[in-house]
Order: sequence, then C-alpha cells, then structure tokens
Amino acid sequence: MSEKVKTARLSIYSNTLLIILNLVVGLFSGSISIISEAIHTVIDLLASIMAYFSVKVSDKSADDIHQYGHGKFENISGVIEAILIFIASGWIIYHAVSRLLNPSEFVNHIGLGLGLAVMVISAVVNYFVSRRIFLIAKKTDSVALKADALHLSTHVYTSLGVGLSLLLIYFTGWHFLDPVAAIVVASYILREAYEILLEAFKPLTDNALPIEEQRIIKEIILRHTRTDDKFHMMRTRKAGANREVDFHLEVPGDMSVSKAHELCDLIEKEVKTALPNIQITIHVEPEGYHSGN
Repeated sequence: MSEKVKTARLSIYSNTLLIILNLVVGLFSGSISIISEAIHTVIDLLASIMAYFSVKVSDKSADDIHQYGHGKFENISGVIEAILIFIASGWIIYHAVSRLLNPSEFVNHIGLGLGLAVMVISAVVNYFVSRRIFLIAKKTDSVALKADALHLSTHVYTSLGVGLSLLLIYFTGWHFLDPVAAIVVASYILREAYEILLEAFKPLTDNALPIEEQRIIKEIILRHTRTDDKFHMMRTRKAGANREVDFHLEVPGDMSVSKAHELCDLIEKEVKTALPNIQITIHVEPEGYHSGN
C-alpha cells in the first residue's frame, strides 16, 4: 500500500471519530453550530473516502483504456468534494437563519460545556491530521490529498470559532451567537470549496503547467540548443500528480539518428530530475524545417 493511500485512510478514521462526537454532543445540547460542524465533518468523511479511492486508482499504471494513466481521477475527486462542500454550506446557512428567526436556547449548561470540549478536541485532532496529510500531499504532489488536507485544516479554525462562541454564550447567555457562528463557519467553508474546485477543475480542461514549471523546462532545453528558435510548439498539461510536455526540437540536418536520440534522452533526464512525475515527447526536425503540426 502506497504512502498516499495510507495517509488518505488516516483521514477516514479521524473524521469518523469526530462525526460521532460532534453529532452526539450537538443533538444533546441543541447547538446548531456544533451540528453544523458535524455535518461539515460528514462531508469531510465522504471526501476522505473519495480521496482514498482516487489515490488508489491514480497510482495504477497506464492500461489499454487509460493510456495516459489514471491521474485525472484525483481531479474528479476534488471537483466532487467541492460540490459536496457547497451543498453542506447551504444546509448550514439555511438552518442557522431559521434558528435566528426562531430563537431557542440550549437544553442545559452541561451540554454547552461538552460542546466546548468537543470543539477543542476537534481542533487538536484536525490540526495534527491535516499537517500529516499536507506533508504527504506536497511530497507526492497529490491534488486529492491536498484538497482533503485543506478541508481538514479549516476545521481547526471553525472548531475554535464555534468553541469561542459557546464560551461566550456560557458566560453571557447570548444564544443568538450560536447560529451566527454557524453562518461564519459556512461562509468560510464556501471560500474553501471555491479554492478546491478551481484547483481540481483546471487539469480537467487541460490547462498548461504553471509558468514557473514551464520556465524550468525551457531553461533546460536552452542549455542544449543555445537559442530559443531551435524548439517550438511546446505544450504542457497536468493530470493529478502526472505532468505531460511535448515539443518540436530542431537539430542539424546532418546529425545522425543516434546522436539526436542521445540529445533527446539527455534533455528528458534533466527535465525529469527537475520536475517529478513528468512524461516527455520530443518531435525531432532538421534545422529550418517547421512542419506546422
């Protein structure tokens, strides 16, 4: 089992535990902000399950059906996760507004105290789990894990925010702070969903690699061609953690096939050293020839 898959599974375990804690205490106390955190965590669990299966699939080698590999399964997972977050946010805002229009108090102060304790536990658990997932996401360049880690990291702030509102309610009796805190949580989640959707969706439309990565590739090619008119029609894209680049390379007309092949191998080796998980296709042409294709 790969490191990515093991890390995705860790998120499933932590979210399951927090769902149980949040739901029990939320229903007992009657706090809409705690219940909103529970719903948020349910979405987290669904997203973590999708991330788990998407990274398992994306690790598979190319086959007859998916000849460019399975990297885009991670992007699909990220898009679905973002949509789920939008739905969850709408649910939270709807019930929070209903609570503002029809105020109700907590069942008792015991439930309020338990809610505060659960929020602190949620913040601590999500802090350490999200840090671990972020580390592996960066190491493996996994968009699915990055989305999962980003999602969990927001819980650190939303849980602390809900905890603070519960603490203020405990001392002031201002119960309207509970739905207000829920709306703030939902607004934060909406921003998170937009960021995840943007990052996950771009590779599905074959957006080019970031400018900095393109610059690295061009600099390596230039080290071997000396002038930038010796290569053209460079195209790049990304699917999950997998990068792809192809371009036309001009070589002297009297260069042997063997020498041209060695030059291409050298460029490929240097690019792969600089950028992980990249597939390179080079079309060799004699100097001065532009196929236009």
